[in-house]
Amino acid sequence: MSLAVSLRRALLVLLSGAIFILTVLYWNQGGSKTQAYSEAFERPHSHKDGSSFPIPVEKFWTYKCENDRCMRVSYHPGKTGKRVSFITCSMTCGYVNIWPAPTVKSLVSAHTTSFSVEVVQLEQDTPHREVRKQLQLAFDCFLKDLRQIQRLDYATSPPETGESESSSWASQNDVVGAAISGERRPGVLESLVVKISVQKSGDVSFSLDNDESYELTAITEGHRLQVEITANSFFGARHGLSTLQQLIWFDDEDHLLHTYVNSKVKDAPKFRYRGLMLDTSRHFFSVEAIKRTIVGMGLSKLNRFHWHLTDAQSFPYISRNYPELAEHGAYSEGETYTEQDVREVADFAKIHGVQVIPEIDAPAHAGNGWDWGPKRGMGELAVCINQQPWSFYCGEPPCGQLNPKNNHTYLILQRLYEELLQATGPTDLFHLGGDEVNLDCWAQYFNDTDLRGLWCDFMLQAMARLKLANNGVAPKYLAVWSSALTNTKCLPNSQFTVQVWGGSTWQENYDLLDNGYNVIFSHVDAWYLDCGFGSWRSTGEAACSPYRTWQNVYKHRPWERMRLDKKRRKQVLGGEACLWTEQVDENQLDNRLWPRAGALGERLWSDPSDDHDLDIMAPEVFRRISLFRTRLVELGIKAEALFPKYCAQNPGECI
Repeated sequence: MSLAVSLRRALLVLLSGAIFILTVLYWNQGGSKTQAYSEAFERPHSHKDGSSFPIPVEKFWTYKCENDRCMRVSYHPGKTGKRVSFITCSMTCGYVNIWPAPTVKSLVSAHTTSFSVEVVQLEQDTPHREVRKQLQLAFDCFLKDLRQIQRLDYATSPPETGESESSSWASQNDVVGAAISGERRPGVLESLVVKISVQKSGDVSFSLDNDESYELTAITEGHRLQVEITANSFFGARHGLSTLQQLIWFDDEDHLLHTYVNSKVKDAPKFRYRGLMLDTSRHFFSVEAIKRTIVGMGLSKLNRFHWHLTDAQSFPYISRNYPELAEHGAYSEGETYTEQDVREVADFAKIHGVQVIPEIDAPAHAGNGWDWGPKRGMGELAVCINQQPWSFYCGEPPCGQLNPKNNHTYLILQRLYEELLQATGPTDLFHLGGDEVNLDCWAQYFNDTDLRGLWCDFMLQAMARLKLANNGVAPKYLAVWSSALTNTKCLPNSQFTVQVWGGSTWQENYDLLDNGYNVIFSHVDAWYLDCGFGSWRSTGEAACSPYRTWQNVYKHRPWERMRLDKKRRKQVLGGEACLWTEQVDENQLDNRLWPRAGALGERLWSDPSDDHDLDIMAPEVFRRISLFRTRLVELGIKAEALFPKYCAQNPGECI
């Protein structure tokens, strides 16, 4: 028995020793594996099912700047030096990567620095209370965008992977954690102070006379970066913040935000009116979708959101005074806007430097929603509603035009104007609609021999009602759409501005300027973003082709093609891209608008000279709009792809 016991004990000792040795070997192997993982792999790549596998660094690229181009080369750890990410190369190679390009001056240092959003602070230098309030709101949005770019969610919650992957993730992101916790690391800023100075104007109401110029200067001393934005108004300062945001980028090599050690930008727009129109009648768009659009506008320095709120198809606005309009005209109860919704959008837009200009189109494009007048003892508010055959009485189904001889119609418009002005705030520009009146429709009901004069009387009556709605003051600029009727000269050119939607070669462009009207160009052959998707009905003209590419949008310079003299150039207030929504709903909104609307932003802000042929673009424009599109995507805007990703990663090769 003693021999058996001895053998059993010996076996236990040997087994324990073997287990110990295997354990040590296992952990040594695990430690080596973790270390090797950190050195040989970049980060785990996640599949749709949540699983992941490490991607060897040898499969990644590094970039170097040669002749103002980022060249992609294979990356080999320990052989090719520190890896340079594509975004960092793009921001430090060649022309300054800002969209729209500054008009006066832009200089940046060849050296960069890194930081965490947690060290960014605001200092204000302005005596104006409302300006301080708006600047704080704008700065809060600026910080929110930086947090989204910095991807703090990735840096603070490891991916659901195995133990070694989690260990590697921690080693890759410890620099971010240190920055967030306040621990100083070499090359990482301890503070980034944004000082905004607005001394001149305390006005936060929109006007075409707003001074939108600004200067931005950034200087680094030690581990502190001081950014100074100086402007004459809140609006200029807001544009300065948009530029600063584009001087900052996220580098996935160290998981930090980067910017230049020193920079200087001096900037001002070439055109006062830089618009984007969205039609919310053919399809309904949520408030959140509209806000997302406004975020893109702010980044691209577009400053007027023209809200085509109603049309013949639907009347989605719930009027405080006349809720029957939406009850009879909205697609459904859930597809409506309240007065509070309009105010919310307008307040949000102001923070981004964008004015909301609502439009109740009249007298045409007014059908559904206007059919309840007789039941209320107010007579026929509109005529030709849903009349057939529609092609005789309107441009597209359903038909409908307001009754120009019913005073109740004008009273309803006055109350609508009051509500919208109260929700959007003071303005020197208001849009009255006025387009595509079908005189055959009116001819069925009125014996007037001068039906054109009837349209003129309607527009003058609408102007008078708008003046009453605006506390007895008519806005300085009353916009109407161009049509065959706008050349009748019956509308005073001192008050009416014409939004020219027809072709850029049409004679009306010259006639309107010759007749003394201010104009806003929205030429269908360049700036209609709904074109090129085929016909949506089997009869009649229901499509404009071809598709307007971002290059078409960008290269359209009607003031140059028309060879306007100095006097007539002053009559051009600016331009506006239009998105009619017969074939667009919320699912396509982002990629129909972006980045093409951004191309208009640079054309109207900078209006860069362009000596190339119609189909030739400068390589640096390709490079900058490609990165601008990436910035939109980072902010949650599903912008359209411009070209294969290979072309983006190899600037100049695909042009």
